[in-house]
Amino acid sequence: MMQHARSLVHTSTQPIRWGDMDAVGHVNNTVYFRYMEQARIEWLISVRADWESHKGFGPVIVNASCTFLVPLVYPGEVEVRMYVGDPGRTSIGSFYDLLMGGKKYAEGAAKIVWIDLATGRSAPLPDVVTAPLRAATAKPVERSVPLTDLD
Repeated sequence: MMQHARSLVHTSTQPIRWGDMDAVGHVNNTVYFRYMEQARIEWLISVRADWESHKGFGPVIVNASCTFLVPLVYPGEVEVRMYVGDPGRTSIGSFYDLLMGGKKYAEGAAKIVWIDLATGRSAPLPDVVTAPLRAATAKPVERSVPLTDLD
C-alpha cells in the first residue's frame, strides 16, 4: 500500500465545547471539520508573512474528508496535528490527526488550492507559501502507513 510523504507543519490545541456535542452525546461530525479548519487557518496565518504582495489571491478547499475512529466527548481538549504533502503548482494536500490524551480519534484530509479571487481560477502557489512548505517537506517525513508491506 502506497502512502505519500507528509511533514508536520502545525499543531493546534482546541477546547471541546459543550455546544460541540449532538443529541447522541458525542461531538457532532461537522465539528471535526471545524477543528481541522481552525488548525489550517492558524497555519496559514503563520506562513503569510508577505501576503501583501499577493493581494487578490488566496486559498480555498476543493475537497475534505474525515475518518471517525473514536467519538470525541466533552469535556476535553483536542490536539489537531496538521501535515502537508509536496506542493504542486497550484495546490497542496493537507492531512490531519485529531488526538485527545495521545490517542487518535479521527484523521482527515483537505486539498488546498490557491486561486485568483477575482476569477475563481487556480493560480500558482506564491513563493511565500511554497518556501516554508518546501523547507518542511525537505525534513524527514512521517508516514502513517508503510510504503510497502515489508516496512
